[in-house]
Amino acid sequence: MSITIIVEGKNDKSRLKRVVDDTVIIHCTFGTPSSITLDSLRKKVGDLPVYIFTDNDASGKKIRYLLRDTFPDAEHIYTRKGYAGVEGTPEEYLIQQLEKAGLDAYIIYPAPNPAYE
Repeated sequence: MSITIIVEGKNDKSRLKRVVDDTVIIHCTFGTPSSITLDSLRKKVGDLPVYIFTDNDASGKKIRYLLRDTFPDAEHIYTRKGYAGVEGTPEEYLIQQLEKAGLDAYIIYPAPNPAYE
């Protein structure tokens, strides 16, 4: 079964694609979504489980609020305030947040560094 993660922009999407497998569908709002964009997202997502992963800033919170109305059953994934949005979040932290959301089956874990073994 596939899932959908909604992020703000293409850089967020690129960052997430590095840590999740190809079955995860990632949609972008490209900023604050209009009612037309929200309707289009609703149609694209269909019946798939939705996860919302926006930046922890004023813009990200506004987008999350709008998405919450459109997808009331969505799970929310958060990044830390100190990071420069989802795109600036270290991969290790992204993985931790995805694990917290129960998405272990979709995570691509990095190969262990032989220098640490």
